[in-house]
Amino acid sequence: MLQKLRIEYFVEPDAGALAARAARYFVEKAEQAAAAQGRARIAISGGSTPKAAFKLMGDPGRPWRARMPWDKLDLWWVDERCVPPDDPDSNFRMTREALLDRVPLKPEQVHRMEGELEPEVAAARYESELRNGFRLEGAEIPRFDLVQLGMGPDGHTASLFPHTQALNELGRLAVANHVETVKDSSRITLTWPVINRAADVFFLVSGSDKAKILKEVFLGPRDVERLPSQLITPAGGILTLLLDQAAAALLPPADA
Repeated sequence: MLQKLRIEYFVEPDAGALAARAARYFVEKAEQAAAAQGRARIAISGGSTPKAAFKLMGDPGRPWRARMPWDKLDLWWVDERCVPPDDPDSNFRMTREALLDRVPLKPEQVHRMEGELEPEVAAARYESELRNGFRLEGAEIPRFDLVQLGMGPDGHTASLFPHTQALNELGRLAVANHVETVKDSSRITLTWPVINRAADVFFLVSGSDKAKILKEVFLGPRDVERLPSQLITPAGGILTLLLDQAAAALLPPADA
């Protein structure tokens, strides 16, 4: 896969340094988008690694909070579990506690997936919100300025899990996806064509438990049914990885 897509990856010594790198990346990309077009449209994922970055972004003692163009930011979600917004498993709740409660974002700038609804209803409502928010016509696909992704030890990203129906969806913007392997649960997720349309897509991955799967996804043969992260091939031809040393242990040196 490295031969077919330009991969730019940056390795930090530990999780703390990675969170700082991610916070800086978020802010720099938002600044660039806001300067170029007056808005910065960012889609985020859940997980402990972005949570640490969000906390830094909301910390008044750090430079990123002052630099972020909050008044020009539209925040969207890549995926969500089908739970209420106050549930401990909710990606929205994590982001609210780590970031939203501490920064000057207005409610209309925050576009959450309604995980408390029936999955198909929630997906349809999110697709409608995307179409309205991006003023899409016909079969147009939204173009986010930045999409942040994680990666599971099974090779999934967003809520695009191995051997699930959402991997085959090409026409929808957001879909419900049933995942038998994870507590027989349902998720809501952006589809991979939407993710790939973004101006900038980056994976934020940490921990030694991700080293093997990162090597398989980016150095192994293509098998998107088993490794859905391989579906992420941004239209711009560049994919960025922000990693810590533990996650990057089985990849070639970043400057190779």
